[in-house]
Amino acid sequence: MMNSLLIEPIGVQMWTYILVGITFTLYIGIAIWSRASSTKEFYVAGGGVSPWANGMATAADWMSAASFISMAGIISFAGYDGAVYLMGWTGGYVLLALLLAPYLRKFGKFTVPDFIGDRYYSKTARIVAVICALLVSFTYVAGQMQGVGIVFARFLEVDRTTGVIVGMIIVLFYAVLGGMKGITYTQVAQYCVLIFAFMVPAIFISIQMTGNPIPQLGMGSELTDGSGTYLLDKLDGLSLDLGFAEYTEGSKSLMDVFAITFALMVGTAGLPHVIVRFFTVKRIKDARKSAGIALMLIVVLYSTAPAVAAFARTNLIETVSNKPYTDVPEWFKKWEITGLITFTDKNDDGLIQYVANKEQNELVVDRDIMVLANPEIAKLPNWVIALVAAGGLAAALSTAAGLLLVISSSVSHDLIKKIINPKISDKGELIAARLSAVGAVCVAGYFGINPPGFVAAVVALAFGLAAASFFPAIVLGIFYKKMNKEGAIAGMVVGITAMLLYMLKFKFGIFDGGKTAVEALKSDWWFGISPEGFGTIAMILNFIVSIVVMQFTKEPPQEVQEIVENIRIPSGAGEAVDH
Repeated sequence: MMNSLLIEPIGVQMWTYILVGITFTLYIGIAIWSRASSTKEFYVAGGGVSPWANGMATAADWMSAASFISMAGIISFAGYDGAVYLMGWTGGYVLLALLLAPYLRKFGKFTVPDFIGDRYYSKTARIVAVICALLVSFTYVAGQMQGVGIVFARFLEVDRTTGVIVGMIIVLFYAVLGGMKGITYTQVAQYCVLIFAFMVPAIFISIQMTGNPIPQLGMGSELTDGSGTYLLDKLDGLSLDLGFAEYTEGSKSLMDVFAITFALMVGTAGLPHVIVRFFTVKRIKDARKSAGIALMLIVVLYSTAPAVAAFARTNLIETVSNKPYTDVPEWFKKWEITGLITFTDKNDDGLIQYVANKEQNELVVDRDIMVLANPEIAKLPNWVIALVAAGGLAAALSTAAGLLLVISSSVSHDLIKKIINPKISDKGELIAARLSAVGAVCVAGYFGINPPGFVAAVVALAFGLAAASFFPAIVLGIFYKKMNKEGAIAGMVVGITAMLLYMLKFKFGIFDGGKTAVEALKSDWWFGISPEGFGTIAMILNFIVSIVVMQFTKEPPQEVQEIVENIRIPSGAGEAVDH
């Protein structure tokens, strides 16, 4: 009896408790060790983080639940079309690091509303920017809390609501206690966890399916089944047999592909939680160095995601398509409990008909589960399955923490300190920041429990909002000294309003009797552009309105124009200037 107990393998749930428990203890321990004692530590970690630590923290901040959980899931279902997320997010980070971050760092303002308020010498501009920052951050953080709920729902076998609440408590603890100082060092640990959790199963499955230990190469290799067939050729064949489009062929219009990619790219440049990362290091040179380090670390996951998508899609089709429901593996039943996989036997033959035809299709799989379920489908060891759960939580919580900090700083620093009560003490501002974070996590939790779409789509909408509001104001503020407050304010208001109206109409069906807008309203899309890509159109509107209004209003004060000239001069750019 004793021997049988000793050799009995540890189950997935127990492994999950062990690994998630260890990682959460680590995060909380770091938060206590590095707790913030001043607003500077709370907002920008005291400005003394090393480039390598900041690079790892930036990478973790950047690779949210959308990158870890949902991006490969989208690619696995959309195939070639899903590559827009890969191109947009990767290109966007490069754009931010090279085009905007060094100039914002030299300007010396660590929040986007702070930059816009000072550059456009206007309280109104600051208030508009705060509203936009809150809209972007709340939309983005909703996707993260949704990801937390999905992971907890499956691996700790609780309902999604309970999962989101547990995630809220954890992230609130180390975000509120440690501020940016605590978040930075926690995110260093979270990067190590999430990248290890993403790569280990990818390498396992690549060896299993193709014999190649490098997933990026395995995706283009021959299968080990002796057929001489390449993986992607097999996946194309499986997809066509089920009535789907070829995996390696796209169905989106070129206009929509361009619009989504560009919206994701320029939306990146307006993401407040990433921009603030460039203020946590001592010098502008360190900011550039940490941006390069982060890009190198981000590429590891992003270049692997298409391979993970191809492996997961192939394994899913071969495991469940046209198989008796009574013979489905245990992982299928576990995910069914969460409601993220549903099977309806429409023809009562007991077989799972997974086909493109919606009238005949009997299986609905939430794309957000593909990365998490992939190791289970491939029958990897239990500890690997649990490791992916810990990685998914690390990805979601790291970004959620950064976003909560943006929300709290927007309220406490940009609204209370700069507008409502300029005489507030440092201690009072710190209390306000922490209370704001508590309120923010409650709102984020609500949207995590009642999500408006799958994780990456929700996050894509946040990028669209950032593109529509912040990108033109930041670019014109840096590179066009004649841009004035009237033009910037009008542009931001028009851009964010256009994006919000388009989202409400075509994503939520608000103006169409509550119809879900995914399929029913596609034919009405403007220029054939999806809500995820409309940020590009809204951004163009913002630029046009800003420049037109500027032509008919007063030039900025001379001192503002001189500041703009100064931030574009790279020489002598040692320390950031604190205004």
